[in-house]
Amino acid sequence: MRITGLGHAGMFIETAGGSILCDPVVGPSFFGSWFPFPDNRGLDWERFGRADFLYISHRHRDHFDPALLKAHVSTDIRVLLPDYPTDDLERDLRALGYENIIYTQAGVPLEFGDLKLMVTPLRAPSDGPIGDSSLSVDDGTGSVLNQNDSHPLDLEKLLSFGTPDAYFTQVSGAIWWPMVYDLPQDAKQNFAQLKRDAQNKRAMYYIDKVDAPHVFPMAGPPMFLREELFRYNGWGEQDDSIFTDQAQFLAHMAAERPEQKGYLFVPGTQVDLNGGVLEVTQTLYTEAEIERMFSDKWAYLAEQRDSRQDEVRAEIATRAAVLPPDEMLQAIKQWWEPLLRRARTIRNGVGGLVRFRIGELDMVVDFPRAKVREYAGEDCIYWYTIPADLVSTNIRDHEIDWSNSIFLSMQFEVGRSGKFNEFLTTFLKCLSRDRIEYVENWYAEQSDQTEDAELGDWTVQRRCPHLRADLTKTGKIEDGVLTCSLHDWKWDLASGRCLTTQGHPIRASRTDEVTPAASPAA
Repeated sequence: MRITGLGHAGMFIETAGGSILCDPVVGPSFFGSWFPFPDNRGLDWERFGRADFLYISHRHRDHFDPALLKAHVSTDIRVLLPDYPTDDLERDLRALGYENIIYTQAGVPLEFGDLKLMVTPLRAPSDGPIGDSSLSVDDGTGSVLNQNDSHPLDLEKLLSFGTPDAYFTQVSGAIWWPMVYDLPQDAKQNFAQLKRDAQNKRAMYYIDKVDAPHVFPMAGPPMFLREELFRYNGWGEQDDSIFTDQAQFLAHMAAERPEQKGYLFVPGTQVDLNGGVLEVTQTLYTEAEIERMFSDKWAYLAEQRDSRQDEVRAEIATRAAVLPPDEMLQAIKQWWEPLLRRARTIRNGVGGLVRFRIGELDMVVDFPRAKVREYAGEDCIYWYTIPADLVSTNIRDHEIDWSNSIFLSMQFEVGRSGKFNEFLTTFLKCLSRDRIEYVENWYAEQSDQTEDAELGDWTVQRRCPHLRADLTKTGKIEDGVLTCSLHDWKWDLASGRCLTTQGHPIRASRTDEVTPAASPAA
């Protein structure tokens, strides 16, 4: 087995049963803010684009680069689709012309000749959100776990695939806290240090639990090459940033666990595995060049910044024209108010007013009343300041996840009175009916102790396998077929098989039967 680093979380895995292209990104991502560190443009993207399989772990743009896929990856490629509760990633891929989709099942191995693989998705609102995954691969000559950004809780199930020879995991941050917050500088420095420490602790937890002989830190950090963001590279020019690089984490790991073997994994790093024997070589950069990237990083970053402003300007040119304030307010009102009315748990969880200053528009989202209106001087629990062209572009593109655009761009400011509000952040990541329905039902399920419900002559699981709707409210049975009216999904109750799509079986039995019908695996 051979694994080649493609930058950030990207890798090309060559096995005895075929090759897999994972999370290829050149970027820049998030409104032109994130560039892979180090520069990965010199890779042979035509070669990597001829892979047998494509795996996109989740739809965040530092893992999913539509422009690169369109330029280099044939639409005939077989796509390994994680088993997510909403179909946002599938729709994105199909919009690019990818129709040869393999619907993986959560934690269920698939075999393609000598190649065995398993995709393990995460589905909580905070994962991705509603989507993050890892990839396990084994071909008899070697095995790897590509965990990228995912933070699984059920490690026993993940590791049932086997202990990997090589383990690839995120060690850097992918968050905008505390850099964009309205805080005193000393508070930012303190919170940044706490965040870096927490990231190191989390990464070491997984390294200890996975217990692989060889560890490769990856999935970050980004390069910030926009002038106004440049100071946030790495730990920041003023020690107020969170982006630990590969060399810094390897030094931390060596101090914490000196017996653990760790390796730099950068664009062009080639990892050969054969029967437990591992060899690492660099194919894009020399050892001296790599050493300089990390030991004289600010000089390297400045060279990248000065030579790549054309890419920054090109991204700016793609943005939408700024909407007039009244037109922007009406667009957001029509988009968000129907979602707010459906989001009772989120509204109660936010429990107050949130202010948005967007160019000339000054508006409030009144979560308790599910209203969007002009700001009238009220006290607010959160306040955002966002450039109008970013919001205008999200309105044009109907971007349903503002963490996947504005937040991770770090081209905004935010303040709050009190602690972090998970419900507010979740709402701004879930600006679609499907996502809101799923999140509301997910929250409800956490406290719902009733697992089954009676519908006519049948006892069925109460929550819909699709988006966890309450089937006592949305379900209807005719001739042994259950239909969930929310999205018109159907199940044959005698077998538990979903009639609408692959997978998603339901637990069901006739009410007068003692033993429920076993749900099929697929």
